[in-house]
Amino acid sequence: MNDAVFDPAVQPVALPLREILPWAAFAGLLLLLALYFVGAEQGATSLIQGMAVHEFVHDGRHLLGFPCH
Repeated sequence: MNDAVFDPAVQPVALPLREILPWAAFAGLLLLLALYFVGAEQGATSLIQGMAVHEFVHDGRHLLGFPCH
């Protein structure tokens, strides 16, 4: 009888924090920007005039629980 021994050929590579941190900060900034446009882009805090952004994110706003009317 043969005994099979698990010996992985590929070892995991550790990623340094210095390589991940800029991408994590960029992703966080994009998420905050998306959250602003979905949650608060209307009324007094509006950066873009008109209702185009509101209408574009209207269903997503309700899906995420933001009231808008």
